[in-house]
Amino acid sequence: MDNLILFFRLTRPIFIVGVAILYALGVGIAHYLGFSIDLETYVLGQIWVTLLQLSAQYLNEYFDYREDQNNQNRTPITGGSGALGPGKLPRRVALISAFTSFAILASSTVIIMSQIQLSPFIILIMIFAFAGSVLYSTPPLRLEGSGYGELLASVIIAFLVPLFAFFLQAGEFHRLLPMTTFSLTTLLISTLITFELPDYASDLKYGKQTLVVRLGCDYGFTLHNILLLSSYLLLGIAAVFGLPNFVLVSGVMTLPVGLFQIWQMRRIASGLKPNWTVITTVALALFSLMTYLITFAYWIN
Repeated sequence: MDNLILFFRLTRPIFIVGVAILYALGVGIAHYLGFSIDLETYVLGQIWVTLLQLSAQYLNEYFDYREDQNNQNRTPITGGSGALGPGKLPRRVALISAFTSFAILASSTVIIMSQIQLSPFIILIMIFAFAGSVLYSTPPLRLEGSGYGELLASVIIAFLVPLFAFFLQAGEFHRLLPMTTFSLTTLLISTLITFELPDYASDLKYGKQTLVVRLGCDYGFTLHNILLLSSYLLLGIAAVFGLPNFVLVSGVMTLPVGLFQIWQMRRIASGLKPNWTVITTVALALFSLMTYLITFAYWIN
């Protein structure tokens, strides 16, 4: 029973749910535009996305083992799952789980290609998402620790996942996709910066060149605040060019939480001792809330 609980932690279900909402966003935009939603296609696409995410997460846990084991500032959200190590699951469990997920992913890819008429653009999205996920987590590039991984992960999660979901249903591009997801992509980058702040000392010690390590904490705080505010600015600009008002209102409803997060960052930058659990939880809640509200708004309109 204990091992099952540890494996559940290793799977990071809260992140699985978050990406599932982003997938639902893409389908929701198709629904809003009047496309007929095929349930079988929806499920097959969601399975493919989840398997790819699991593969990347397991690999990341495996290769981040040393840093996570010695991270003194681990929170329930950052610093790995905490499911591997002495008295817990063996490290190899993460690697075996990654290979298993890849094998099922390959099978699901074959099923999708046999059941759904895929355009070259959808295949290109799948190739890019797969390659990006593997390169993000594994050597020799291991972009997660290069300073570029945050941008890559944000583009895959907040842009390509909704784009993939939309194309599976609609088979064509629509300007509502970038108008909606650019803001979420920017907000996700700021969220990942927040996740890296508690790990700064550990990453610096082990030479993991994350974006925060490359910039330094002070510039990291500043960039976080700029990106967070930019996400709301992008929503406003998109509204000028035709983004539905209900999307703008849904996104702006989260502004108080965003301002609270900026206030927390400014206090830490001025020397206040941080409560990383609260700060990272608020960051995740902000991104999740904005994504959910916008997704829900598309589905009910």
